[in-house]
Amino acid sequence: MSRKQLRSIGQATARINIWHGAVRSGKTIASLLAFVIAVATAAPSGLILICGRSLQTIERNVLDPLQDESVFGPLARHVRHTRGATTATILGRTVHLIGASDARSEGRLRGLTAQLAYVDEATLMPEGFWTQLLARLSVPGARLFATTNPDSPRHWLKKTYLDRAHDLDLRAWHFRLADNPSLADAYVAALSAEYTGLWYRRMIDGAWCVAEGAIYDMLDEARHVVTELPPISRYLACGVDYGTTNPFVALLLGIGADGNLYVTAEYRHDSRQAHRSMTDAEYDKALRAWLQTQGVAPEWTVIDPSAASFIEQLHRTGLPNLTPADNTVTDGIRSVSSLLAAGRLRIHASCEGLLTEMSGYTWDPKASERGEDAPLKVDDHGPDALRYAIRTTEALWRPLFPAGLTKAA
Repeated sequence: MSRKQLRSIGQATARINIWHGAVRSGKTIASLLAFVIAVATAAPSGLILICGRSLQTIERNVLDPLQDESVFGPLARHVRHTRGATTATILGRTVHLIGASDARSEGRLRGLTAQLAYVDEATLMPEGFWTQLLARLSVPGARLFATTNPDSPRHWLKKTYLDRAHDLDLRAWHFRLADNPSLADAYVAALSAEYTGLWYRRMIDGAWCVAEGAIYDMLDEARHVVTELPPISRYLACGVDYGTTNPFVALLLGIGADGNLYVTAEYRHDSRQAHRSMTDAEYDKALRAWLQTQGVAPEWTVIDPSAASFIEQLHRTGLPNLTPADNTVTDGIRSVSSLLAAGRLRIHASCEGLLTEMSGYTWDPKASERGEDAPLKVDDHGPDALRYAIRTTEALWRPLFPAGLTKAA
């Protein structure tokens, strides 16, 4: 084992312990050994859990390696499990196996009290399941052990936990492929050659970055995200993506005194998170109240063209300068991409929902197989609202760049 692996095993005494990084970098073996040591010294009270995407992935990624004598030696004989069973025995202790494939999985944790938990591929867990699991680790000295390959830089695990490690009882260890001394040089060279670009950064270097296929892969938070806005000379639009069960998102688009476009603020209502749906009249009232708090009267309110009932509601209550959005998807994406690539579009850091969705906004691989360019219709509400605002007002902002979309100074 490497020094990093050994050090992580000895230091895994925090409430939350996370091994993250490249594939085959040694993080799984180190985390499993740390977990087994914790099982061996665990108090009698409190349950011991292993959680993963499904029972099958727990068996493949956790129990199979633990039962491999070539890896764990005689210890492997003390790990017993029958395929398909929801419990296993490790060093004589009963361990409960819990699959977490969707948000409803958190119900499987309700009412239990745990002292140890191991989570396989934490970025694939629903955030609500992870939050509930931490709440259930209530025995004094309870600990969570988790592994994951990296994901988007705005994934909830990175933003809420890894980036806030100094504020939490959390220790994390980052692994690169080169950190695993047990791999043959030929294998490392072959794997390194198989990945390119952003996939190389993620799978070999273990970097948290957007994957290939990302629509806005030019989005760079250091370049495009601002914490302070210049004076806004014109508010061109409020772009709205309408949702009832899906999130309702409104974005303000303005022209800064420096000549660049800015997304200055975001309003978002997610009925699933709020556990409350809103009617067209309630959305009308909420949108007007939000605009009033922003002190803004945009030149145009650009609405999701499929939201006919909401558009009618706004017409009845007299919202001025209302227009259905231009919903030519690829043209809208092209306009946003061009502005980002030229550094002419910037987003205020408060627009967290938009930034999170943009980092995971990807092309649909099935559409690509058919020779079509279409985004994957998952978590696209902020990008849609942005696309509506940009594309529909292009005649207003395009004259700002008479020489074309050259890079901003």
